[in-house]
Amino acid sequence: MNQPHPEEPVPTSRTMGLLVSAVLRGGVLLAAGVTLAGGIPYLVRHGEEVPDYHTFHGATAPLRSPGAILHGAVGLDVRAIIALGALLLIATPIARVLITFLGFLRQRDWTYVAITSVVLVILFYSLLAGAPL
Repeated sequence: MNQPHPEEPVPTSRTMGLLVSAVLRGGVLLAAGVTLAGGIPYLVRHGEEVPDYHTFHGATAPLRSPGAILHGAVGLDVRAIIALGALLLIATPIARVLITFLGFLRQRDWTYVAITSVVLVILFYSLLAGAPL
């Protein structure tokens, strides 16, 4: 006969802490690796150029949106790869909040689900409000 499936274990505070620390550590290391992968070839090509600090030059069009950065990184544009590393670094704490949200949801801790929901909304709004996609 069919036996009932035991419910999946609810994550403990210790488990959540270990998972969050692994995500933070992994995200920072991944961001550093991607930035380094773009930074080394950039410095090889442009390392001896003298920067012009008298005139401000904003980001070029291919580096103004996450979609454009991803497209440029896939095309091996070293500036886009460096920008992708920065995006990954920004995404790391957002992933942390998302993981804690899911953990609190599985624990059915509705107070912290509400709090982390508000934090996620604020984070996504602040990222997307002024940025073209």
